[in-house]
Amino acid sequence: MGKWLGLGLVALLVLLGLGAVGSYNSLVRLEQAVDAQWGQVENVYQRRLDLVPNLVATVKGAASFEQQTLTQVIEARAKASQVSLTASRELLEEPAAFQQFQQAQQNLSGALSRLLVTVERYPELRATENFRELQAQLEGTENRIAVERMRFNEAARAFNTRRNSFPTVLFAGFFGRRFAERPYFQAEPGAKTAPEVRF
Repeated sequence: MGKWLGLGLVALLVLLGLGAVGSYNSLVRLEQAVDAQWGQVENVYQRRLDLVPNLVATVKGAASFEQQTLTQVIEARAKASQVSLTASRELLEEPAAFQQFQQAQQNLSGALSRLLVTVERYPELRATENFRELQAQLEGTENRIAVERMRFNEAARAFNTRRNSFPTVLFAGFFGRRFAERPYFQAEPGAKTAPEVRF
């Protein structure tokens, strides 16, 4: 009887070990998917940061253009660039750092929107080929940002779902911050309210 009990205990330990290895490997695979998608998010944000100086230089060509609007764009870009230089790993593991990154990017988006609205009052600037091309590239980049943020949220959801599923949640706890939950991009404040259109 003791022999069978020993074999049963060994078989149970082997099954638990295999389950632990499987859980660990699936968390690593999903974590890598989140990290890869985060790289894509950073890539499109960097593309936008690279386009801003060209846009500012083109707009500066209009001598009468409002300097305050340009200054806001330049400052927002500098802040977004500064936050982007922090370690990627820290952004994904620290909700406060992730929130700061998202806020800096939202500030840059707002400054760019104000710039493009202000440009509407300068038909000679809108007519330049350089400006039209940069505006089209910025619009395309904003669309890419939205797509990559959506894909990041999907990868984070898959990771968080697996990480918080039983019994993986018990196993993930042994590794501390290694398998911390991943944050999600949230909608900008006020995005739930439909804009009011007046004619």
